Amino acid sequence: MSVLRRLWTYQGERFPLIQTIPLLAVFSAASINVSAFMGERPLPGIGSYVIGLVLGLVIFFQMRAADEWKDHDLDCRYRPERPIPRGLVSLRLILGIALTLIPVAALVAWAKTPALLWLLLGVWGWLALMTAEFGVAKWLKARPLIYLVSHMAIMPLIDLLLTGVEWAGTARPAPALWMFLVLSLVNGCVLEIGRKTWAPENERDGVETYSGLWGAKAASMVWLGCVALAAILLIAVGRATGPFFPTSVIALFGLAMCCACALQFRRQPTPKGQKRIDAMSGIWVLSCYAAAGFIPLLSGAGL
Repeated sequence: MSVLRRLWTYQGERFPLIQTIPLLAVFSAASINVSAFMGERPLPGIGSYVIGLVLGLVIFFQMRAADEWKDHDLDCRYRPERPIPRGLVSLRLILGIALTLIPVAALVAWAKTPALLWLLLGVWGWLALMTAEFGVAKWLKARPLIYLVSHMAIMPLIDLLLTGVEWAGTARPAPALWMFLVLSLVNGCVLEIGRKTWAPENERDGVETYSGLWGAKAASMVWLGCVALAAILLIAVGRATGPFFPTSVIALFGLAMCCACALQFRRQPTPKGQKRIDAMSGIWVLSCYAAAGFIPLLSGAGL
C-alpha cells in the first residue's frame, strides 16, 4: 500500500477521524461557549470555533503519537496486532507528523492572538513531561491514582487553551471557569478508568488495567465515584452559566444510568458489561460538554 493508504488505515484504528472530529467539535465549541457564558460576553464568530477544533485535533493527535512512543516496547511485546508493531506504519513517521503539526498549531493560535501561544505552550510542556513520565516512571507506576491524576491534568490545560480562544488577548477568564476546568479533569478520569475496567477473562499479560490493579468490582465503583463527582461539578457549571434546572436533570439522569451500569458490572463483571462501561463513559462525557456548552443557548432562545 502507498503511504497515504497506510496512514488512512492507521487513523481508522488508532485515531478514527469519523468519530474524533465530531467529538472534538462538541468539546471545543462547548469550551468556548462556557467561557463566554460565564464571562457574560457574546459568543465569538465561526472562525474561533474552527481554530478551537484545529487546535484540539492537533493536540489529541500529538497525545496519540506520544502514547505510541511511550508504549512502543510494550506494544511490540504484548500487542503486536497494533499498526506500528505489525509494520503498517513506522513510529518515526507518526512522530514526524506530530512534530510537523507543531508550527501548524502555533500559527493557528498566533492568527487568533499571540496571547494564545502561551496557553498552547503550557499544554505542550505538560505533554512533554507526561511522555517522559515526569522523570519518575517507576515511582508513578507504583502509585496508580497519582499516575492517573498527573496524566489527566492535561485535560483542564487543553480546556484552558480552548476557552482562551474566546478570552485570551481581549479579556480575563471568568472567575467561575475553574469549575469547568476541574470537570474536565474528572471527566478525563471517567474516560480513562472506564476504558481500563475489564472483565476478568479479558485481562492480558503486559496490559495494565484498573480492574487488574483493584479488581473489577472495585474499579467499577471508583469509576462511578468519578461520575458522581463530575455530576456535582456539571450542576455547579449549570448554575454559573444560567440553566441550572435542565443541566441538573441531565446530570442526575446520566448519573442514574451510570450507576445502573456500574452496579450491574459489579454483580457480574462480564465482557458485555465491560463494553457497556466503556461506551457509557463516552456518552457521559459527551453529555456533560453538550449540556454545559449548549443548553444555555436553548434556554436563551426560550426552548
